[in-house]
Amino acid sequence: MKLLHIDASALGNHSVSRGLTQAIVAELTRTEPSYAVSYRDLAVEPVGHWSPVADASSPAAILGQALLEEFLAADTVVIGAPMYNFGVPSQLKAWIDHIVVAGKTFRYTAEGPEGLAKGKRVIVASSRGGVYSNGPATAMDFQENYLRAVLGFIGITDIEFVRAEGIAMGDEHKAKALESAHATIGSMGRRAA
Repeated sequence: MKLLHIDASALGNHSVSRGLTQAIVAELTRTEPSYAVSYRDLAVEPVGHWSPVADASSPAAILGQALLEEFLAADTVVIGAPMYNFGVPSQLKAWIDHIVVAGKTFRYTAEGPEGLAKGKRVIVASSRGGVYSNGPATAMDFQENYLRAVLGFIGITDIEFVRAEGIAMGDEHKAKALESAHATIGSMGRRAA
């Protein structure tokens, strides 16, 4: 089985989402040692924004094809998705633009679009400075809704979120958010992948 681990935070060792993805991958590989893990750090090695490339041998086209193949080969994908300005980081959006490809991960039919990337499990480690899952800021959550929509569009229905929110609202709030997120992670490995 193959596991693709994606990090997108620009905060390096100070990143909450990176800590969560590391914990998720550790738990999944602990309970399923046969996982072959591949890792991509979109902040350290940006993939560049998608653009139509006429020359299939160009570096951009070769990288885009590699990103797509890496994603398609994965059984499980763990994505670190910090909330930046109510959405996902631009580096994560650039990666998504490389994997949402007509004829590869979706197609249009007479009945409408059909996702072709079915059967994958996606776990998103979401970190947020404020609280957006409930309360007055809910309408500003363009992170989780976007990820559910775009992953659903390409056929992925097995989507889980490990959320640490309110991490910028004081040390006590951050500690509780991380405790809750790690409790969720602790129960993940028991679920069949």
